[in-house]
This record gives sequence, C-alpha cells and structure tokens, in this order.
Amino acid sequence: MKISVAAITLFFLYAGVAEITAHPIGDRDGVTIQSNGGAAEAQKTIRQLSIILREVETKLRDNQKEMEVLKSQVQGKKVAFGASISEGGNIGPFNTYTTLIYKKVFFNSGSYNPTTGVFTAPVKGVYYFSFSGYNQSIKPMGLQLIKNGEQMVSVYNHVAGNRYETATNGMTLQLEVGDHVYMRLRENTWINDDENDHSTFIGHLLFPL
Repeated sequence: MKISVAAITLFFLYAGVAEITAHPIGDRDGVTIQSNGGAAEAQKTIRQLSIILREVETKLRDNQKEMEVLKSQVQGKKVAFGASISEGGNIGPFNTYTTLIYKKVFFNSGSYNPTTGVFTAPVKGVYYFSFSGYNQSIKPMGLQLIKNGEQMVSVYNHVAGNRYETATNGMTLQLEVGDHVYMRLRENTWINDDENDHSTFIGHLLFPL
C-alpha cells in the first residue's frame, strides 16, 4: 500500500499537537509550573499546527478525489481489439469493394463489432491499427485500411503463379469519437484464412487527446 508524503506529514503533525497538549511546560512533584509566556507560546504553536493540519487534510481529500477521477479516466480509456477472419477457403473475388468481417475475436474491449467488422472510436485519441492478409497467388489480393470511408493504407499481392503469400501493413491514426475504422477487400481480389488465423485485424488506443 502506498502512503503519500501528505499523509506522513499529517501523522507527525497530529503527534506534535498531542505531545504539546499532553506535556505542559514544567512539571515538578506533580505540580505544573508554567509561565504565562510559555503557555501563550504553546497555545500559539497549537493554533499554528491546527491550521496546518486542516490545510493538509484538505489537500489529502483533494488528492484522493483527483486520484479517483484519474483512475476512472484511465479505466474508461482502455481500448484494444484483435481478431482474425478464420474461415476455411477463399473470400472473394467480388465485383465491388467489400468490407471484411473478422469473426474470431481474440480480445475486444467493446469497440470492435465482430458482426459488421467495424471499429468505432469511443474516445478522441491516437490509435494504432495493423492488418495481415493471406492468399493463394493464382488471383490477386488487395486490402485497404479504411477510416470513415477513406483509404488510409493498403497492400496488394499480384498474381504470382500458384503459391500462398502474406502481406501486412499498419498505421497510426488520430480519431474523433465515433470515427469508424475497418478493412476492405478490393474489387476482383480475394483473401484466404483458416484455423491458423493468417488474416488478422488489430487496433488499440495509444493515448487519448
């Protein structure tokens, strides 16, 4: 358990007040001997310590409130997901651009929709996204990382005989609350995946703005 400097200071201040209060100046044979000047000085010290105590208590309460606010903010901004297509065989080719749906979810803080394949930004911030694609090269594969309908980055595997190939890419993006990010398959291309989860889509919040 962490103890703050303010808490330690508060403890010693309380101890100081208790010491002054419990032991008046001078004590001989059970009879208290205390000069007027000494008593006044002791009372002044007690008043000063009491003022300091109240200030420290106020600061402690403020610090505790700030810590609770920061804790709730951090917990509310843990954003990440990771998923794969994980379907046997090929997807495509289609005669139009098609949103890819990554159905097998490894982790999802709640902002990725595995039914639509779309990630929706819950907070304004800087995010990182990456993706990988796997295909049989008798046909091309074209993948696009899309933000609000606009291509950010892409990969393209050209026809290259009959072998399996993988392509990857990623980018850091600034998003506003409600921005959509998803993957799109280019027209007349295809992508493959299986139980080995070659074709993936991941993203996470780097820091809020």
